[in-house]
Amino acid sequence: MTPVSQELVRSPFRAPAAAHVGQVVIQVADLDRSLVYYTGVLGFDVITQARTRARLGAHGDDRVLVEIREKRGVRPVPRRGLLGLYHFAVLVPSREDLGRALVHFHDQAISLGTADHLVSEALYLVDPDGLTIEVYRDRPRNEWQHRGSDLAMASDPIDARGLIEAAGGRLFEGLPRGTTIGHMHFYVDDLDRAASFYDAGLGLDVTLRGFPGALFMSAGGYHHHVGTNTWAAGSPMATDDDAKLIEWEWVVPDKAAVDETAASLTRAGFTVNETSSGVVAADPWQISVRVVPPKAAK
Repeated sequence: MTPVSQELVRSPFRAPAAAHVGQVVIQVADLDRSLVYYTGVLGFDVITQARTRARLGAHGDDRVLVEIREKRGVRPVPRRGLLGLYHFAVLVPSREDLGRALVHFHDQAISLGTADHLVSEALYLVDPDGLTIEVYRDRPRNEWQHRGSDLAMASDPIDARGLIEAAGGRLFEGLPRGTTIGHMHFYVDDLDRAASFYDAGLGLDVTLRGFPGALFMSAGGYHHHVGTNTWAAGSPMATDDDAKLIEWEWVVPDKAAVDETAASLTRAGFTVNETSSGVVAADPWQISVRVVPPKAAK
């Protein structure tokens, strides 16, 4: 694994504290199959649907969180992973919501990974194309701790009994209003190159560099909006012939912040393309981020 340098090249530009992840766009082999999973298992509602794509959101909320695009014949993600998406993370508003989701997944006999990350509690699922989704809830910020300059994070056993008790016996009725995409996590093969894009370019602050083979970064003091790791180093990059992440949104407060972010990415050596809704840039593993103001967020 390639360790991250202790001295990162810093940009004078820092992402606005209010910046956050918007929607994600994924590519799958079979839209109908994916909709069964994303609605019946994960609890998304369909907002709009066409022949080869669908837009999904939380129950009772018209904000798009996930867009699914079908490309017949794409390969599923192998167990070892591909450089690109590790997972996207669905943030529910409360521990009660996560507990209801846990009971629901258990009742449907869904295979789960689980972890207590100290700053959050998380469940991990794999969709029919091998794409991983985290469903999590945050602990209050006043409960987060630090170890030196690093935020204290771990992958400890989860308190499943406590989560089930928190559900209060109420049934899971889909992802509740207020659910968002909380963060993105990527497989890369070089943490310094990841930092050159996400820290020096996008303007995220490093929150944790001491976790083996990983680097976590955020805006506004969040535990992480972007995680990167080298745990799939040696694997190929995801291609257009694979199930994969197509792009994700980084929502900044206004057009001026879009322009400042674009200028920072350009100074860091990355190509930035203007679009009608903002700007798009790709990291060294061709992971595309669309930087947009709130009104342009899809």
